[in-house]
Amino acid sequence: MIIEVNNVSKEFVSPKKYPGLKGAIKGLFSNEKVRKMAVEDISFSIEEGEIVGYIGSNGAGKSTTIKMMTGILTPTSGQCLIRGIDPSKERKKNAQNIGVVFGQRTQLWWDLPLSESFSILKEIYNVSDEDYESQMKFLNEVLELEEFWTRPVRNLSLGQRMRADLGAALLHNPKVLYLDEPTIGLDLVVKDNIRKAIREINEKYKTTVILTTHDIEDIEELCNRIIIIDDGKKIYDGSLENLKEKYGVTRKVTMEVKNLKEARQVDLSSALHVSKEAYEVTTDKATNSVEVAFDKHCLSISDVIAQYMKHTEVKDIQIQETELSEIVKEIYRHGMEQETKQNEEGMVS
Repeated sequence: MIIEVNNVSKEFVSPKKYPGLKGAIKGLFSNEKVRKMAVEDISFSIEEGEIVGYIGSNGAGKSTTIKMMTGILTPTSGQCLIRGIDPSKERKKNAQNIGVVFGQRTQLWWDLPLSESFSILKEIYNVSDEDYESQMKFLNEVLELEEFWTRPVRNLSLGQRMRADLGAALLHNPKVLYLDEPTIGLDLVVKDNIRKAIREINEKYKTTVILTTHDIEDIEELCNRIIIIDDGKKIYDGSLENLKEKYGVTRKVTMEVKNLKEARQVDLSSALHVSKEAYEVTTDKATNSVEVAFDKHCLSISDVIAQYMKHTEVKDIQIQETELSEIVKEIYRHGMEQETKQNEEGMVS
């Protein structure tokens, strides 16, 4: 395994703050502390060449985990190992193995031409002239850096800067690449180019990629595996297919029919012997269509369509699975409901 995270927790301790001027004065003399468990007992392992989506709602603990994996933070308990190295104990050695891109920050020198920034990074990472030329040839092919190579970083557009930051993170050919919101704020064409570049880099060098993002399309385009955390705890670790199978139980069938009045007479609960809670029917007079949203474990698409075809002519059919974005929202919502329930139970006890 190239990455191993074993029972890692991170607790932040800060002085308790009180409201108002009196509270500020009281805080100067108070020893009370506030403890916040940002990450709690998280474990996972990642193999070389995987592209893994690491997602969660704001404040879930994504960035804290990444910072422990890069060596910026030290775990309160547990251990991270990147290629057998503990990042918190050997930060410089670990830095040779990793590349990091933060969507809202840059590692480039703002007033220098992009070429100068890359020259400085070449010296920092001790990249040989031969390796530098080889890597720059590849990066220019996939990221097209030459078109703004001599321009100061401050004059680059957001899309150009993101391509430059990605190239800078890959200059020393790291084995692990951490991407934090790499496509934030970019237009569709640039997003597509960034995703294409990440795939090509992964295929050529077997670079392991950890991607944190709120853009579900990034996940669907790049990742075969996702890890979801909520309130500092891991709640899912597996493939997109398994996630959709486990949580994406709702399917939708939209049918354009010849006679909407006849279609409204269909009673699926009586005809198919299922509960009325297992499905929901809506009709649209403007488009002469019927939409049936149903639990795929209770009904099948063929049975639903067959019942409507018995009553009226069906002109067109559209079938829609639950979108990944809806599944993730439902998981977040479920996590928050569980937290609220636990808090309420704690208050009662």
